[in-house]
Amino acid sequence: MKITQLTHHDLDGYGASTVAGTRAAIARVIHVSRYSDVGPVVAAELKRLGGAAEPETILMTDLGLEPVAVSFIKDFVAANAKRAPERRHRLVVLDHHASSLDRLAEQGLVPAEADPASPWPGLKSIATGDPAVTVLIDDTRCATRLAADHADLYATHDTDPAVAGTLAVLIEAVDAVDLWKKDRPIFRQAQVLDEVFWDNVTGFVPLGHPWHDRFIGDLLLGMADRLGGGATPAAIERDAGTLRARIVDEALSGRANDDPDATTRTRIASLLAVSPELFARLPGGAKLSFGLDAGTFQRVSDVVMTSRDAALVINVGRSGNMSFRSNDGTALDAARKFRGGGHRDAAGGRLTSGAVASLEDAVSQVVPLLDPPKADPASSPFAELRGLKL
Repeated sequence: MKITQLTHHDLDGYGASTVAGTRAAIARVIHVSRYSDVGPVVAAELKRLGGAAEPETILMTDLGLEPVAVSFIKDFVAANAKRAPERRHRLVVLDHHASSLDRLAEQGLVPAEADPASPWPGLKSIATGDPAVTVLIDDTRCATRLAADHADLYATHDTDPAVAGTLAVLIEAVDAVDLWKKDRPIFRQAQVLDEVFWDNVTGFVPLGHPWHDRFIGDLLLGMADRLGGGATPAAIERDAGTLRARIVDEALSGRANDDPDATTRTRIASLLAVSPELFARLPGGAKLSFGLDAGTFQRVSDVVMTSRDAALVINVGRSGNMSFRSNDGTALDAARKFRGGGHRDAAGGRLTSGAVASLEDAVSQVVPLLDPPKADPASSPFAELRGLKL
């Protein structure tokens, strides 16, 4: 069964996706940065699942169940009831936000009777009326630990014994940091995972690229391995660049035109520039990306233009900020359409909406201003007068 994971864009969210990736083949991982973005994400998934012939699994981790997420759970149950039993989708929600219980109760979803034999006394299982939908809330364990403890709900295989020990260290470390358990011995050392995570999560392999979660997961496991071996936070921080380079060496091994003497960003840029997941081709021929780090966009856009794949490349940030780069002097002209300015081949602008949720959302907001459809002469009220001889 195909599995899609929706998870938070923080250390715990990535810890949960790393754990899940060791127990099942996750087809897609969607990281949600802001809880305000949950609505559009779950709405798109519900629509997609409605047209899916085969049953799929949605695994939600660490998203915090605000009203829109609770509505999604109820809508999921209602949509499932219309499908044949053998075609019903599965939904697994693993969350640790205490406020989620309040939001669930507001919409009539309350915990089922507790199992006195459960090894997790803080666990609340929500009654949804659909056996294919499991909602578990436990504010005593982070999402990374929940994904490990309740892997039987989605797993297809056991964790590779070669990484089991390291994974256990990662789970313990994330649990201490995310729940801010300063009394635990691992807390002080584990904070380096959070710091290095934020230094690397968007600046190298961006969200949306198929390699993104593997890259960050390998980085987290590599640091956890060093942590388990007794390395100090300072040593792990210093080794982060070496670990990152080793991951890239393995991923790009044998790839044509790879230069191992170049910087990590430069080496990855050639891979990203041809990724169909990161770019949308606009009607006028420009290529548009969403949410790329500024440094990454500079290098990737240069590769795109050097290869003559596009003369104008645009990046739209989550806050609506826009970057334009060109090799034919069109960047500034394009930026002016979005209240921007700058150099002829390097300019900036901003969308009027002030917020963008996805690449598709960015395209829908950019195209009407950058490439507006040409007026149809036949629609003119004077069209019938053309051709008349006076």
